[in-house]
Amino acid sequence: MELLHRRCCGLDVHKETVVACLRLVSDGKVTTEVRTFKTTTADLLHLSEWLAANGCTHVAMEATGVYWKPVWHILDDGELRVARLAERVAHRAPSTLIAPNPRARAAGAKDTRRRQ
Repeated sequence: MELLHRRCCGLDVHKETVVACLRLVSDGKVTTEVRTFKTTTADLLHLSEWLAANGCTHVAMEATGVYWKPVWHILDDGELRVARLAERVAHRAPSTLIAPNPRARAAGAKDTRRRQ
């Protein structure tokens, strides 16, 4: 599979949390980091700062209902390219990573990896 984005993040947006899986490629080595943020404004700003600090350029988020709107408004104000995916589309995206931490929010962590 051709690598399209060297620094990207998949988000799984829930009512009270956002699970983020950041994927970075450097010198042919792929590293991932999964973090969970609350959906408060302060935590969403921390999410934005974390993505910026890691040089993330593209974000794909899966969300249903209206929970995606605050996340979109905060992330879309910066340099990030943000895409919202419907659940049925997101689950068809290639899944190339396996959850490294089974104690992490299993469904959210697996879903965020799928969006990369």
